[in-house]
Amino acid sequence: MFVSGNVIFEQVLNGLTLGGIYALIALGYTMVYGVLRMINFAHSELFMLGAVGGWGLLALWPGGATLGGICVIFFVAMVGSGLLALFLNRVAYAPLRGSPRLTPLLSAIGASLFLQNVVFLWRDSQLAFPPLFVSGHFHVGHLDVSFLQTFIILISIFLMVNLTLFIRKTRLGKAMRAVSQDAETAELMGIPVHRVVALTFFIGGALGGAAGVLNGLYYGSVKYNMGFAPGIKAFTSAVLGGIGSVPGAMLGGFLLGLLESLGAGFLPKPEWKDVFAFVVLIIVLLFRPAGLLGKNRAEKV
Repeated sequence: MFVSGNVIFEQVLNGLTLGGIYALIALGYTMVYGVLRMINFAHSELFMLGAVGGWGLLALWPGGATLGGICVIFFVAMVGSGLLALFLNRVAYAPLRGSPRLTPLLSAIGASLFLQNVVFLWRDSQLAFPPLFVSGHFHVGHLDVSFLQTFIILISIFLMVNLTLFIRKTRLGKAMRAVSQDAETAELMGIPVHRVVALTFFIGGALGGAAGVLNGLYYGSVKYNMGFAPGIKAFTSAVLGGIGSVPGAMLGGFLLGLLESLGAGFLPKPEWKDVFAFVVLIIVLLFRPAGLLGKNRAEKV
């Protein structure tokens, strides 16, 4: 079967758009796991609340969906989601430090259900985004490129690059890496471990909120249960790239987005796209149990 270059380009562009969103969510999972060895399953609800908050701000913004309005909404949604992540850490996770690993996991699931049902009680229907300043297309040669998809990909890459520079080049980033390697030794060396953990939650939550706004812009609507499917796929992306590895989360997100998009475009039935993506995940983990960029680490007994 002949496939035109335009179709392949369109599917790759769709995959990069989805992959950027998945990667931002996956970074929240992988950062918390890297520091605390805990899966924050309430992270998908931070993504959802960021999207709902972005919708609310956009609806109230006097200038409409302009570039300046979108920038302000992004900033406010990221800060709000980050602060909510700090609150969750304080009330649901910090009191359980030192408990068996299953205990904070159950607390995270409970927090996720609580946040989802709070939004459900407020509004159980879809909330539509207004028309955007980035709607429309432009042409590169014979290829048709969406302004909105280009905007989402560029914003995702911008946030990922800045996160990478922060972790590698700043003192706080080095402190986060030290706590990730050995929290007890880092505390003995004078690193404020609890503050570093709080900063990790804040950054992860902020990235989840940014992904929620991007997802709402892309699909044009948000809903109380919108975090489940992207959250599962983002967690899968983190595992695929190597849970605990920041570059791995980025790579896994884009790879899963491309696999899903190419599967939807070229498989006999588009509904098989998730099967295709997860089969690839299983194959990768059979040969690389720690993920593509993950490292096997000895567990302390």
